[in-house]
Amino acid sequence: MTDQPRPPWAARLEAERRARGWGPFKAARRLYAAAGIDHPDLSQVKNLSRQINRHEKGEVFPADWGSAYATAFGMEEKDLFGQGSTDHPVGTVDASPIPDDGDDDVKRRAALQLLAALGAGTAVPPGTLEEILSSIDRATGQTADLAEWERAVHEYGQKIMVRPTGALIGDLTADIIAVGQLLEQVRAPQEQAGLLRVSAGLSGLLAIELGDAGEERSARITWAAARRAADASGDRDLQVWTRGRAAQDAFWARRPCQVVDALTDEAIAIAGGVPSAGLARAHVARAYVAADRGDKGQARASLDKVKDTLDYLPHRTEQTVLEFRESQMRWAESYVFSQLGDNQVDETLAQATALYPRTAQGPITNLNVMRAMALVKAREINAGLQSAVATLHNRPEAVTAGTRHLAGQMLSALPDQARALPAARELRVLTSAT
Repeated sequence: MTDQPRPPWAARLEAERRARGWGPFKAARRLYAAAGIDHPDLSQVKNLSRQINRHEKGEVFPADWGSAYATAFGMEEKDLFGQGSTDHPVGTVDASPIPDDGDDDVKRRAALQLLAALGAGTAVPPGTLEEILSSIDRATGQTADLAEWERAVHEYGQKIMVRPTGALIGDLTADIIAVGQLLEQVRAPQEQAGLLRVSAGLSGLLAIELGDAGEERSARITWAAARRAADASGDRDLQVWTRGRAAQDAFWARRPCQVVDALTDEAIAIAGGVPSAGLARAHVARAYVAADRGDKGQARASLDKVKDTLDYLPHRTEQTVLEFRESQMRWAESYVFSQLGDNQVDETLAQATALYPRTAQGPITNLNVMRAMALVKAREINAGLQSAVATLHNRPEAVTAGTRHLAGQMLSALPDQARALPAARELRVLTSAT
């Protein structure tokens, strides 16, 4: 600071804050709330409280936070900062990219939300960018770009295979909101059906992420929404997928077998014998349930149907949760054989592992846990537990609902005296849903 007197706006900011009995931390939280960010973490609050201190000293004019200050204090900006804010300290005012049209308060607030989120390292609030860009879209006559949205769904299906568990929840949520806003507008039936397909795909992917993150109730609700959107779209393959994949997820979440059976029955009935990725997944879910029951005949019969379905599906190598590949069939076989104690399990595990790229964190992690479980069932208790713990230490971000299910089965298979072993306790901690 120089010896220049503090600008009137800086003194006014401090006076208004103190008049309300707010300390810098409380003021920071109020500013975040005014900017539409309701749950900033402690580090963000600390950073903003330091900025508030600089604002009140007159070191930096709050160009990006002016609207938030006015909202938090319940004042007009011109009253808070003075008409035209001509008393900004020279050399300290950063040019703000926020539009300053008094008739454009909504976009100004959206821009403030964007800058606040980027500055704080948090997710951009849903709808913010869409609001900022809306004038451009109206001027260019922009309509819903179905091809672009379908590409986005496809990319998400691939990213889930390689990103840490739950990493896509924020982006998926924002896109679902954006598509929902498009669906509220009057559109041609074909375009409406396309947006419903996109909505079903995004919702199913979000449900997978939520389930893997341990948010089982949220996953259940989101899967139900995905099925409704798929049904409304009229896309049969998508209707089957939102049931077949949901049946698998319900199994990993250890929901009642009746729930898994109902979803598989619906998927198979809707498919009507037409091969699809969803139909293959429905038969996989049925094989899982049979293997857990010890029903070798049903488990093998279901795996045979998986193979028959796969023969009719496109033979591609890219990994995505939206399709069904040989790698996923071998993964399913690995689980069934490990449960049934089949002597093919080691060979099948090796085949499945070889088919996945090294970047497919979740599938490979779970295959390694299956291999560890096979050791436990062969009474190599310490080796199996140590192997599972080492796997999860190497990739703690890859723990999914399937990982928790497998670990739970491994722990249940331990002899009573082995359940108190340090490695067993550590495995239980590493796979606890958070």
